[in-house]
Amino acid sequence: MFSLVLVSLLNLSMGAINALIAQYGYLAILVLMLLEAAAFPVPSEVVLPAVGYLAAQGTVNPLIAFSAVIIGGIIGMGVDYYIAYFLGKDVVYKHLSFFRISKERLDTFDEWFAVNGGFAVFITRLIPLVRALINFPAGFANMPVKKFFLYSIAGTLIWDVLLIGFGYYALSLSSFPIVVAAIFVFALVLYLIYYFAMKRIGRRRR
Repeated sequence: MFSLVLVSLLNLSMGAINALIAQYGYLAILVLMLLEAAAFPVPSEVVLPAVGYLAAQGTVNPLIAFSAVIIGGIIGMGVDYYIAYFLGKDVVYKHLSFFRISKERLDTFDEWFAVNGGFAVFITRLIPLVRALINFPAGFANMPVKKFFLYSIAGTLIWDVLLIGFGYYALSLSSFPIVVAAIFVFALVLYLIYYFAMKRIGRRRR
């Protein structure tokens, strides 16, 4: 039952993304990933596999689509970083609701960044649901721009390639049971990454 729900949601998401791309082209991919990287509630866990699937179907050019994903991500993470860098913590914290971020969660990442620095930026790019939160602590700490983008792009490239590759190879399979199994395993792996990362962050905070 759960797998059927996942497939239904994924099909709906792909339909919406396909419609956006049909109307706005690669600009739609770029904007979606820009919003995701800027901490807006746009799930890359859905967008990127859908992009891979559309590439496998020949709807989009893989290289152009991947370029749009990367460019959008870089712009989005840069927006948050510079907001935090120039405006500071007090101003950003007053407007967290605009990004739909809780103060408690951002505090956790702020403290984790203070301990782990560049590693925190890199590894957070591989954590589902909270990938963009590290932009703000990096900006608050005035992390060097080159270092921020180096660690960010390194983690983002791994994430983007894995999810687009998943969509390209797994979701394009014609066998329904294989698709369901692939979605279930992939969702489980993402959940485990998130669970253990949050557990480690919680220990660091305590």
